Amino acid sequence: MANIFPRWTNLLPIKIAICVGSLALGIVIAFSYYATPKTQRVGYMPDQPIPYDHELHVKQLGLDCRFCHSFAEESGHANVPTADRCWTCHQHVKTDSEKLVPLRRAIDKTYEGYTGEPVKWVRIHKSPDYVFFDHSAHLNRGISCVSCHGQVNEMRTVYQAKDHSMGFCLDCHRAPEKHLRPIEEVFNLDYTAKNYVELNPDFAAQVKAFDSEFDAAASEKEVQEKVGSFLKAHWNVSPKESCATCHR
Repeated sequence: MANIFPRWTNLLPIKIAICVGSLALGIVIAFSYYATPKTQRVGYMPDQPIPYDHELHVKQLGLDCRFCHSFAEESGHANVPTADRCWTCHQHVKTDSEKLVPLRRAIDKTYEGYTGEPVKWVRIHKSPDYVFFDHSAHLNRGISCVSCHGQVNEMRTVYQAKDHSMGFCLDCHRAPEKHLRPIEEVFNLDYTAKNYVELNPDFAAQVKAFDSEFDAAASEKEVQEKVGSFLKAHWNVSPKESCATCHR
C-alpha cells in the first residue's frame, strides 16, 4: 500500500516544535529585555548645558523645588526654569563662572556673547504621548516628588531614578498609603513619617484614634503605612486602576 503522506512530513513535527520553541524563546528574551530598568531609562543621566547641582542648591542652600519648577502644583506638567529665573540669583552670584556662559548668552544683554536664545535643557523624565499624568493632582494630594523622582536633593547630576512603567504607577494606585504624606511635607525631600509624628503629637493622636494599633515607635515603613492609611481615608483618596485613567 502506498504511503499517504510524503516522506518529508516525517520531519514536520520536529520542524514545528523548533519553530514554536524559537518563537517562545524570542518572546521571553524580548520581554526580559524590554522590561529591564535599562530599557525603562532608569539611570539616564544626560549632560546638561549648565551642570546644575541639585545637591548644592536644594540640600545645602535650601531652595524649594517650586522656585524652579513653578508650575508643578498648578498644572499637569512640571516646567524647567527659564533663564530669567536662574538670573535672579546668578546676576549676583558667580557671574564670571565658565559654567554659566550658556545662561549669560541667554539673558545677559551686557555679555559680548549674548544671543537671547533660551538655555536648551535636556529632558530626562518623559511619559509616552499616550499617557496622561497630572502633576498637580498628585502633589495636591500628598504624593511627593521623591515618590517618582527619588532623592533629587542628593543628586549632583539629576538622573532618572524610577522606571515610570505602567506597573510602577499601578503599584502606587493600588497602595497609595505607602506614599501619602501631609500636604505641607510634599516638597520636604528629607521627610520621614516617624519624624513627622514625633514633631506633631496632635497629628499622631489623630492617627491613633483612626487606628488603635498605630505605634509611633515602629519601623519607618510601618509608621508610613499607618499615616498613609489615615490620610487616604481622611482625604477620601481612591485612585483609579482602569485603563482610561491614564490612556485618554
